[in-house]
Amino acid sequence: MRNTLTDLNNYLFETLERLTDDELTEEQLQKEITRSEAVTSVAETIIHNGELSLKALRHAEEYGVGQSGERKLPPMLEAK
Repeated sequence: MRNTLTDLNNYLFETLERLTDDELTEEQLQKEITRSEAVTSVAETIIHNGELSLKALRHAEEYGVGQSGERKLPPMLEAK
């Protein structure tokens, strides 16, 4: 299994390169398409999770710990 985003990216491009091989049979081509779709799905999940982590970090900085040690809430969630 690949361990880094660079490894995943390289693997995806290797898979896409195999799709252009003129010597592939129809069955081999279908397997390569299925493989590239699976890798793309994993990459999309990793990117989505990274985006969520980044948003969480930004919100943690913005709504960090208050003066008395409690977590600050976004203004829309504060009691009126």
